[in-house]
Amino acid sequence: MKSVARVALASSLLAATAQATSYSLVDSYNSTNFFTGFEFFDAADPTNGFVDYADAQTASQNGLAGYVNNMVYLGADHNTANPASGRASTRVTSNKGYEKGLFVADIQHMPVGCGVWPAFWTLGQNWPGGGEIDIIEGVNSQSTDAITLHTAPGCTMSSSGSAAGTQYSTGAATVDCGADGGYAGCSLTTTSTNAYGPAFNANGGGVYVMELTSQAISVWFFARGTAEAVSLASSASPDTSKLGTPMGMFTGCNIDQYFSAQQIIFDTTFCGDWAGQVWAQDATCAPLASSCNAYVQQNTAAFVDAYWLINSVKVYQAGSTGASKRRSPPKTEEKQKEGVVPVPFMA
Repeated sequence: MKSVARVALASSLLAATAQATSYSLVDSYNSTNFFTGFEFFDAADPTNGFVDYADAQTASQNGLAGYVNNMVYLGADHNTANPASGRASTRVTSNKGYEKGLFVADIQHMPVGCGVWPAFWTLGQNWPGGGEIDIIEGVNSQSTDAITLHTAPGCTMSSSGSAAGTQYSTGAATVDCGADGGYAGCSLTTTSTNAYGPAFNANGGGVYVMELTSQAISVWFFARGTAEAVSLASSASPDTSKLGTPMGMFTGCNIDQYFSAQQIIFDTTFCGDWAGQVWAQDATCAPLASSCNAYVQQNTAAFVDAYWLINSVKVYQAGSTGASKRRSPPKTEEKQKEGVVPVPFMA
C-alpha cells in the first residue's frame, strides 16, 4: 500500500509540475497566414477512406478551402453526385513541427454527419515511431470526443489525472499505445457532448488545448463563452495552472523517446478503417445505406456540414524549447474578401 501511495503522489506531483509551466507564444495561425503556414496533403488516404484529398489549386478553384468572416474554412464537396473514387475533401499539415509545447485551437465549427471522420491531431515523423496525438476525433453519429495516442510498441500509458468519466475504451487502467504496431493506440472516451459533434457546433464550438511535455500529454476543452475560452483566445502567456483538470491525460512511458516533433493536422475523411468498419453498428447511420461508402457516394447534400471553421491555432513554448521547422512556407500574399476566399497556391 505504501508503494502504491508513493506512485500516486509522484504522479500528482508530475501533473502539478506540468500544469505550472510558464509559456510564451511562438506561432499564431489565423486568417492572415494560415495557408502559408499549412500545406495541403493530396496523396492517397493512409486510413483507406472513400475520399479524394484536394491539392491547393483544386481546393481553391472548387471552394473547398478559404476564409469565411475572417475564419479559416476547410470543407468537403457537397455538390458532386456519385463520385467514383471518393468524395473530395481537405487535409492540411503545418510546415513546422514542435517538440514540446501548448497547442491552443479556437474552433467555431467541426465536420459532422454519417460517414464523416474528422480529426484535429498532431503527428511525428516515421509513424508510429514519432508518435501521434489525436485531439479531436470521432466518426458517424458519435457525440463525444475520442482522445487517442498512437506510438511504437512499448509506450504504456495511464489515464490517471483525467476528468471524471474519461476512461480507456477497453476499461483498462493502463494501455500500450503501440499495440498492434501502433494501429490500435490507446484511446480515451470522454463524456462532454458539447465538446464534439452537433452540440459542439450548436454552441459555437470552443477552445481545445493540448499540452505536450516530457511528463504528460494532456487535453482540455472549454466551451464558447466560458471564462477560460475567452482568456485563452487572447492570452500571450497562458497560465496552465488555472486550466483545471484535463478532459484527458496520459502519463507513463518515456514521452521524449516515443514522440518527436509534432506537426499539426486538420482533415476530414469518409468511411475507411474506422467510420466504415463500425458503420453496421451505428444505429443512426446504418439504416441509411447498405455501406458507408454507398452512403457517402449517393448522398451529396448530406455533407454540407462536413467542414471546419477555425478562428486560430496558437502554439506556445516554455523556455528554450524550440520549434523544429520542417520546410519554409511559401511566400504568398493573401487578400481578404467577403465570403469564402480562394486559397493561394504555388504554381
